[in-house]
Amino acid sequence: MTHKLTPNEEKRIKRAFSNKRWPEVASTMSWSIFKIMAEFVDGYQALARIGPCVSIFGSARTLPDNPHYKIAQDVASRLSAAGLGIITGGGPGIMEAANKGAKEGGGPSVGLNINLPFEQFPNAYQDRDKMLTFDYFFVRKVMFMKYAQGFVVLPGGFGTLDEMFEALTLVQTDKRAKFPIVLVDRTFWQPLMHWIEEVLLKTEGYISQEDLYLFKLVDTAEEAVDVILEFYSKYSMQPNF
Repeated sequence: MTHKLTPNEEKRIKRAFSNKRWPEVASTMSWSIFKIMAEFVDGYQALARIGPCVSIFGSARTLPDNPHYKIAQDVASRLSAAGLGIITGGGPGIMEAANKGAKEGGGPSVGLNINLPFEQFPNAYQDRDKMLTFDYFFVRKVMFMKYAQGFVVLPGGFGTLDEMFEALTLVQTDKRAKFPIVLVDRTFWQPLMHWIEEVLLKTEGYISQEDLYLFKLVDTAEEAVDVILEFYSKYSMQPNF
C-alpha cells in the first residue's frame, strides 16, 4: 500500500531539499578529508615504531572488581612479559585493565582514544608517547586491525562486537593474514556462537564450516595467552607494522 503524503509532509520535504546552504555544507564536508588524512598519518607514524602488538577489546563499563577486569589485566601482563605490546581503546573498563597489565609486564602500552560525549576518558596506564586521540571511529579501527598480531576479546557491548566482527571479516576474506582471535568467557559468548552455528551456518548458509575455526573460546588468562603464543610458535610473525 502506497503512503500518500500529507500537505505538511510535502512542505517539509521540499523545504529540506531546497535548502540553499547545501553547497556550503557539502564544501565543508569535502574539506574534512584532510582531517581524516591527518588522523591516518599520525596513527601510522606512531604505531609503526612500536613493533608486534596484541589488541585487547572489551567493555568500557567493566569495573575493577569484575573478574573480566582481572583477566584482561593478567592477559596483558603475560603478553607484555613475552615481548608483545598491548593496544587498547585507551578508555576505562577492560581497556584500562589491559593498559595496566601492559605496564606491569614492561611492554608498550598503547591507547587509541576516541572523542565521545560520554563514557570515554583516557586511562592513566597508557604510555604518554603512545597515546593517540581520534575523532573518527573508522580511522581508529584501522589502527587496531593494521598493527595487531592478534586479538583478545572480552565481554562488551556494541563497540566490542563491532571490533570483533571486523577482525573476523578481515581474516575470513583474506584482507589480512590469518592471526589468532581469542574470545574470553565461554558462558558469555556461547549464545552468540550457538546462533552463528545454528542460524548463519546450518539454517541460512551465510558462512562456511571453516569460518567457525577463525576464533578460539577460552575461560582463563593462561588459555588466552597460550593460544596467541602457540600460534606464533607455528607461524612466523609477519610484520604488519
